[in-house]
Amino acid sequence: MKSTGWDHRLAVRADGKKLIGHAGVVLRKVADRVGLTAALGAALPRGVGPGWRDRGMALVQLVCAIALGATSVLEAVQLQYHWRALFPRPVSDSTLWRTLEAIDGPVLARVERVRAAIRRVVWTLLALRPGGFPWIAVGGRELTGWYVLDVDATLVSCTSKKEGAAGTFKGGFGHHPLGAWVANTRECVAMLLRPGNATSNDVADHKTVLAAALRQLPLPLWSKLLVRIDGAAFSHALLEHLQSLTTSRRRVGAVTLVGRVGWSSG
Repeated sequence: MKSTGWDHRLAVRADGKKLIGHAGVVLRKVADRVGLTAALGAALPRGVGPGWRDRGMALVQLVCAIALGATSVLEAVQLQYHWRALFPRPVSDSTLWRTLEAIDGPVLARVERVRAAIRRVVWTLLALRPGGFPWIAVGGRELTGWYVLDVDATLVSCTSKKEGAAGTFKGGFGHHPLGAWVANTRECVAMLLRPGNATSNDVADHKTVLAAALRQLPLPLWSKLLVRIDGAAFSHALLEHLQSLTTSRRRVGAVTLVGRVGWSSG
């Protein structure tokens, strides 16, 4: 039976062959194509010997396993063997642990620079496509030329006393990370891990996340950046910091996610 979808060549089959669930894990191949896997391999510690496994490949495969639903290193290994079409050379749990243990402060800084460099490549490819770079619409108006950054905290429940887990303001128990997402491309560019009792309006934490996010954004000269933050996080100190981000080459505006305009620099 032929499908009625966008590609008439696709057929609906019930034999369970040549099928791949969770199509989003194609990022495994995308990472290779855009150079992320190779760049991470150069940033992470390297070894010698016939049995040495590239750490960049190991890290990418771990990320893909997490995207497939893995919640532990053991599950990540099992998923690699389950999806052999995507992971032709599964990485063992011991190799994954050694890869994670090797990521100290200096290595993490190199990984951050790699992410920013590859993001510039991807954004260039997006701009060159027929539809151009994706601009978002707010209130029925397309914000052409505006890069939109959303900053928000989220609660992650945790039933055990893992490191950093604590009581939350909603009466639960877990973590309260603060992150930044690019609304245009729907990608997370920065994440600050915080205990469950961290406050929503911590100015220092927001400054840290904004600084990390700006290091990741390959903004062109004289770019326009709109920062959207939940109303619970707004404060005079944060507004003053956002205003200070405007330079002669970058225009920064801010607005709360509940619709109340904070300010917009001209």
